[in-house]
Amino acid sequence: MVGFWATLSLNIPDFTRYAKSQKAQINGQIIGLPPSMTLFAFIGVAVTSATAIVYGNTIWDPVQLAGKFENKIMVSFAMIAVAISTLATNIAANIVSPANDFSNIWPRKINFRIGGYITGIIGVLIFPWKLVSDPGGYIFTWLVGYSSLLGPVGGIMIVDYYFVRRQQLIVDDLYKSHGNYSYKNGFNSAAIISLIAGILPNLPGFLLQIKLVSPTAFPAWISQLYNYAWFVGFFISGFIYWSLMYKFRVQSYEFRVVPETHTLNS
Repeated sequence: MVGFWATLSLNIPDFTRYAKSQKAQINGQIIGLPPSMTLFAFIGVAVTSATAIVYGNTIWDPVQLAGKFENKIMVSFAMIAVAISTLATNIAANIVSPANDFSNIWPRKINFRIGGYITGIIGVLIFPWKLVSDPGGYIFTWLVGYSSLLGPVGGIMIVDYYFVRRQQLIVDDLYKSHGNYSYKNGFNSAAIISLIAGILPNLPGFLLQIKLVSPTAFPAWISQLYNYAWFVGFFISGFIYWSLMYKFRVQSYEFRVVPETHTLNS
C-alpha cells in the first residue's frame, strides 16, 4: 500500500495547488487519503482471506472473484464497481501528473489533453495486464521496486522543504534558470548523491527478486532491506541530503533575502 500510494504522494501538488487555502489542502488530504488507504487495505486483506475459506484458495484479483459469483445481479454490480474504480483511479492518480509533465516538455504543441492521450497510449504499450497477471511479481517486483526509487525522492523533497528551506520558497526563482535553485549547471549535486545513496541499499534485494543474482550473493540482512524499500530509501536519502545541504548551503548555496511578497509560505 505504501508503494501504491508513493506515486500520488509525490505528485499531490498537481491537485493541492488548486486549493483555496493551506488549511483546505491539509483537511482534504487528511480526510481523503489515510482513511481510504487504511479501509482499502483492510478490505483487500479481509476479502482475500475469506476467499481461502470459501473457495479453498486465495483470490486477490477482484475480477476473478466476481467470476465466482452465481448471482447475475451481484456480478453486474461488482463489474460496474470495478470499471468505475479503475477509471477513477487512472484519471486521478495516473493521468494528471504525466499529462502535466508532457505538456511542460513542449507547451506550445502539447496541452493537458494531448498529454493525457500520450499517457494513455504509453500506458497500453507497456502491457500493464502482464504486471498484474502474477500477484507476487506485481507486488514485490513492481510496487516494492518502484517504491525503492520514490522513497528517496520523497525524503529529499520533505527534508528540503521543511528543514532546509524552512517552508520558505522564492516563487520567482522557481522559474529562473539562474535563480536560487539553479545550483551548479542546473543540477543539485547533493540531491543526486542522496538519491543514489538511498537506492543502493535496496538494489541487492531487487536483483534477487528479479533473479539476476544468486541468493547467496549478498548477506541475508542486506537483501531483507528490500522488503522495507520505501522507508529505507526515504530516511537514508533524507538524512544524507540534510547533511550535504547543510555543508553546501554554508559554502555556496546561501539563501538570498527577498521581500516577503516574493516568498511562498506554507
